[in-house]
Amino acid sequence: MNEEINENEGDAGDETAAESRTSVPKASRRARKSSTKKHVRRKKGARPVGTAKTPKQASSAPAAAGTGSNYPRHALPKTFRIPKAILDQNAGKPCSDRDALNFAGLGFNGPNRVEISSAIKYGLLSREPQGLTVTELGKKILRPQTAEAELEGKREAVQNAPVIGQVYSHYRGENLPDAQFFANALADTFGVPTDKISEFSSIFRESLASAGLLEEKDGKIRILDTTHSALTANDNSATLAKLGKKAAVAPDDTCFVIMPFAPPIGTYYSQIYEKAIQKAGLKPVRADTEIFGTGKIIDQIWRGIHNAKVLVAELTTKNANVFYELGLAHALNKPVVLVSANEPDVPFDLRHIRVIYYDTTDPFWGQKLMDKIAENILSALTNPEEALFKRALEST
Repeated sequence: MNEEINENEGDAGDETAAESRTSVPKASRRARKSSTKKHVRRKKGARPVGTAKTPKQASSAPAAAGTGSNYPRHALPKTFRIPKAILDQNAGKPCSDRDALNFAGLGFNGPNRVEISSAIKYGLLSREPQGLTVTELGKKILRPQTAEAELEGKREAVQNAPVIGQVYSHYRGENLPDAQFFANALADTFGVPTDKISEFSSIFRESLASAGLLEEKDGKIRILDTTHSALTANDNSATLAKLGKKAAVAPDDTCFVIMPFAPPIGTYYSQIYEKAIQKAGLKPVRADTEIFGTGKIIDQIWRGIHNAKVLVAELTTKNANVFYELGLAHALNKPVVLVSANEPDVPFDLRHIRVIYYDTTDPFWGQKLMDKIAENILSALTNPEEALFKRALEST
């Protein structure tokens, strides 16, 4: 009997072990083990034919890089039927994998066990000592008491999912890049194998769409940031720590802020931008009103831009001075984090660069913007191609 699963063996390995423990009587396992020892010749250390991996064997080594098994292999809506069947056919009580699939009218085979694994990755199912169990999150989605609770549950499931949640966090509040740029980011930043990029992109979009996290506008797909400020802050700390290790920020590195001085936008510097840059571990610098009195404003601005490791540009209101300074930064081939409250304020030839969009009607917009700016600063230092002007990048 061949137990190999052609698709995603790493996902199904734990299910195989669990099913062996729950569905095969001990006496039968002892008899099978004895028979295997007598009649099967095998290499030292190999698993006997017809037997399942033990829990230790199944979980001791992570899935090999490049297998694509670290993300759910199903879009969120396609993982509902098994936990729903457990709720409907088994009153939500724990059960074996085989019984769970039977409740859903499915066969006990590799692809269906991978579906169980996907439901676990979204947090709809969990593997407990007593068997496969529908989680509170699964019940919240499948037996919601309000439409708002169902939507909230789906959004939590998306953020739970390995890789999918990371990609969502990376692009929340931004437009999804064009296909080639998105594919490059998936491969280089998130480690999605190149032969799985199309599959992952489809799963990612369908999952986010089901959770109301996508918005199409002017031919672009916007990833909505619906996180609450407390949740964002907690997640942001871990994200910043991870990005900071790669960014190699030195104590004297500066971030130059390009923005209008007039209120209300001018007041965002001390309220949001300065704090965000400090969270990222850099020193904030802005050509503030004091420089205008020196008579050497251009020299000051040039020096600030030239010495900066990275820049942030607030494009809202299409301020002429902002675009002049942004042009200097691009001429120096500096990575710039772009920010705007209005998409029309971002020139067409800058839209290939990541742009953070914020909505001041959102009660948590300030905290969200602060967190995103800090993240994108470090991301720009780690992956400068995301924040460089395309022509400048191609000419180097």
